[in-house]
This record gives sequence, C-alpha cells and structure tokens, in this order.
Amino acid sequence: METSRVAAAKAVPRFCAPGRRRDSLRGKVNADVKISPSILTCDFSRLAEEIAFVENTGADLIHLDVMDGVFVPNLSFGPPVIERIRPLTALPFDVHLMMQYPDRLLDAFAGAGADILNIHLECGAPVGETLSRIRALGMTPAVTLKPATPAEEAFPYLDRVGLVLVMTVEPGFGGQKFMADMLPKIRALRAEIDRRGLDVDIEVDGGINPETARLTAEAGATVAVVGSALFLAEDPRGLARRVQDCGKINR
Repeated sequence: METSRVAAAKAVPRFCAPGRRRDSLRGKVNADVKISPSILTCDFSRLAEEIAFVENTGADLIHLDVMDGVFVPNLSFGPPVIERIRPLTALPFDVHLMMQYPDRLLDAFAGAGADILNIHLECGAPVGETLSRIRALGMTPAVTLKPATPAEEAFPYLDRVGLVLVMTVEPGFGGQKFMADMLPKIRALRAEIDRRGLDVDIEVDGGINPETARLTAEAGATVAVVGSALFLAEDPRGLARRVQDCGKINR
C-alpha cells in the first residue's frame, strides 16, 4: 500500500522527463529552474517509498548529501547506500560531498552510480586534480562554496565544471534559515559564467522554498536543492512546480 505522501505526489502526471536540460541560452524567459530534492530530510526506514515520492513531485534530479563527520560535524551515508538506491530511479544523482578528502572515494562513487559529483573548494584534496579525475570517471564535476568563501575562489575552475553550488546555509544540517547575503555571490558567479560564455549551472542549497528560490533565480541560479519545504508540504507537486516556475523571469 502506498503512503499518503506518495499517493499525493502521484495525483497528476510528472512535470518533466528525468534530467531534462534547460535551454542553454542564459537568462531565457520560460527556462525552468531545475529542482533537486535532498533526501537528507526523508524517512530512511522507507527510502524506496521516499524516492518514489520525490520522482512523482516532478523532480529533475535527486540531491544526495554525503557527510563524513570531519569536514562537517555530522554523518550521513556513502557509496553503499547510493548503490542500493540507484536501481530505484532514472533521475540523475546530484551528489554533494561534504568530505575533507573526497578524492579517496571517487571510484566508489562512480561505481555506485553518481552522475554529478560535487566537492567543496575548502576540502583538503587538490581541487583541480580531483575535478579532472571525476570527469575521467564519467561523472560531471562540480564545486561547492561555503557561505564564507567568495565567488572569485571558484572562477579558476568554471571551465572545468558543469555546476557550482552556492551554500545558502552553513553545510552539515538541514532546516536552517536562508542566508540572503549569498545573493551577491550568485550574481557574481552568473556574471562571470555569462562573460566567458560557459554552460555551467548555479545550484543553491539551504532554506530553499518557492519564495527564496525566486530570489536566487533572479540572481542567476538555475538549480534549487529543496529539502524540508518539499517533504513537509501539503501539496508537494504544487510546491515543486512553483520552484521550477521561478525560472520564468527576465534576468
């Protein structure tokens, strides 16, 4: 028997195909923001059902937060869990490594089925070398900036990644309040990406709901990680659509 949450999400057909790409023309009106629900908020005792719930909200990706208890003071899961859930969905896995030494497990994440592998600029691994290895393993390399890290720190890597994640809370725990002072960082990244004519997504993570997603989309973000707001919503399909519709603006 389906849970009420999964049944509610299935009420209407899915909005879009898994992993659908937006038009590559930046700032184009009617280009949806992609939504990447974080399963960190889900009920891990019913993980298969929760992934079905995420799929049926019309999500574009699934965000997987991997924490090592060193880089951040919390622990989550690793490649074995990712490998077990990989057959449950065709959605791309957007894997965010909050790890001090992500380079030690790149092969394991590739084998587990990660599609996007995202490392922090602040980690202890050599960033450029690690990004090259991620791409060589067939995954899309990505970098993340903590709130205190300026946008300019990511500029040298923009031509080597497919996505830059701007943390709009301190990494490590869900349910935090959105940090509006990250909006100038998003604008700076968007300006540099557009100036260089690169095809790089800007993702935001932390305190994201339809209202804050609109602010980040106006600043130039193209992917929104949503956790608590989606899993606790009375109308998860409607909330997902509202986040995706944030892209229907002139920048």
